[in-house]
Amino acid sequence: MKTVIGFLTGLVFSLGLTLSGMTDPARVVGFLDVAGDWDPTLIFVLGGAVITTFLGYRLVWRRGTPLLGERFQLPTRRDIDGRLLLGAALFGIGWGLSGYCPGPAIVSSSTMSLPLAGFLVTMLVGWWLATRMTRNS
Repeated sequence: MKTVIGFLTGLVFSLGLTLSGMTDPARVVGFLDVAGDWDPTLIFVLGGAVITTFLGYRLVWRRGTPLLGERFQLPTRRDIDGRLLLGAALFGIGWGLSGYCPGPAIVSSSTMSLPLAGFLVTMLVGWWLATRMTRNS
């Protein structure tokens, strides 16, 4: 059942990313270019995500336990360290330069282009480096 729910959730998520325009790097870069030719259309995607998350968490917390698990698995760390700031900065730089973040990039992989391939390769290298650095610290 977890696999079916996971597949359906991923399908709905990928359809939402595609329909909202999040898989179009030009639209994303236009949204991030607030000092230039700003494209505000993705503000509705952001607003929809915030509202859905806000309401969804309130409904889920009322249950006390997840539907398909024994307990909720939430992050326990609350500190802001150099690794978190560096990771956030690298994510933002990569997103701003390419117009992709990991979810939309994976959804877009069915229409592979050279810039997308470059993003996916650097994303995988980044994950590999982060795993190596985490193991050694």
